[in-house]
This record gives sequence, structure tokens and C-alpha cells, in this order.
Amino acid sequence: MADNDLFEAEEAELRTATDVHANDALPAGSYRDALGALVVHFRRLVRETRRVIVHSDRQERELNALNAKLRQLAAELDHKATHDSLTGAFNRRAVIERTEARLRTENIAMVVLDIDHFKRINDEYGHPAGDAVIVELVERLREVVSEHGEIGRVGGEEFTVVLPRLDMHEAAALAERMRAQVAAKPFAVPQDRHVTASFGVSHAAAGGSFGDAYARADACLYEAKHRGRNAVVCHAHVGEGDA
Repeated sequence: MADNDLFEAEEAELRTATDVHANDALPAGSYRDALGALVVHFRRLVRETRRVIVHSDRQERELNALNAKLRQLAAELDHKATHDSLTGAFNRRAVIERTEARLRTENIAMVVLDIDHFKRINDEYGHPAGDAVIVELVERLREVVSEHGEIGRVGGEEFTVVLPRLDMHEAAALAERMRAQVAAKPFAVPQDRHVTASFGVSHAAAGGSFGDAYARADACLYEAKHRGRNAVVCHAHVGEGDA
């Protein structure tokens, strides 16, 4: 079956009018009738064209709205795939992937930190209070880190801060500012509870690996715990001592 032509009747009437126009021997009434029929069909053509245009515009708006919603959904899914749901910091997988990508072309410093006596907070006040401490800790870290680096949550109460292009001394100074910011005043939850964290700092040159940088910083973190917590310890480089 042939496809229906929306304007088949108008095409037929146009052919009739063309034939009438080409025949000089017809009476005047024939021309008038042909013109009248053409006007009727032309009006229908205009109505149908307007309807098609309105329908097309509506479909275009709906498609644009759908595309915008799909883009928003894709962005939300990407954020959920790369960020910790509690704090909004990067999750472990994203931390590793982003750090490895940076190390292909540039040096980084890495800070690994852990909340001191966090199990005691959970045991005494409950896990909701522990979650509140984690959220506030990340907020305090952001106040110091700002645009200098990227904060990631790699475990329950363990975090990394990746600092591109900073040397060991610069990273150590920033880590000390983070430590002081965490310990500066009591946390909101548990009420009036002082919370501290211990920090380990390492440095990795371009071409290095996340695993090596993390292992060195993690070893320094444990040394900070051994020294009594609420401290910053840096991995010793050639010609450098712990800061």
C-alpha cells in the first residue's frame, strides 16, 4: 500500500487549476470555480502546515527537555560513581584512578590521615555521631585544602589528600594546617567533643605509582600514631628528615 500523501488533494486541485489556467477557451465561470477550489484547498494546506509545525515544535521542546534530563542523570550517576555518599569526597576507586592519571605527567604529594580514637567515638556515642564527625572533619579539611588538592575517603575514618605539584616541605606545611584546623575547636557532634587526627605525608615523582606513594604516607601515619597521635610525620627523602 502506498504511503498516504498528506497534501494529495491539494496536489490534485493544483493540477486542475493549472490545466484551467492553460486553456484560454474556457468560459469565465470555469476560471472562477477553479480559483475557488484552489482557495479552499490552500486554506486547508495552511491549517495542516500550522498543525505540523506546532506538533514539531512541541516534540522538539519535549526532546530538548528529555536530553537535559538525561544529561543531568548522567552527571548524577557519574558523581555517585566517583564520590563518597556521606561526605562528597572522592571515593577510593576515584582517588586511585585520578592519582594514577596525574602521576603519568606530574609530581604529587600525598597526605594520608586517620581520625584518632574513632572507634571510641562510635562506641560511646553511636554510629550516627561517628558519621557526623566524619562529615565535619571533611568540611574542616576543605577549608584548608581548597584548590590545592583533592580529598578522598579511602576507608571508614581514613582519608587521602592528593596535592599536585607540591614538594615535601609545602605538603608538610599544609598537612600541619589541616591537623591544626581539625584540632582547633570542639566538634558539633558529639557536643563539645575535641577530635584530632594523625597525618602521614609522602612525595611521588611523575612516573610513580599510587600504591608506592600511599604505602609511604601510610607508614608515616602509623609513626604519627606511635608518637602519640595528633601529629604530622613525613617520609624522609634524600637530604630531608621528618618534618
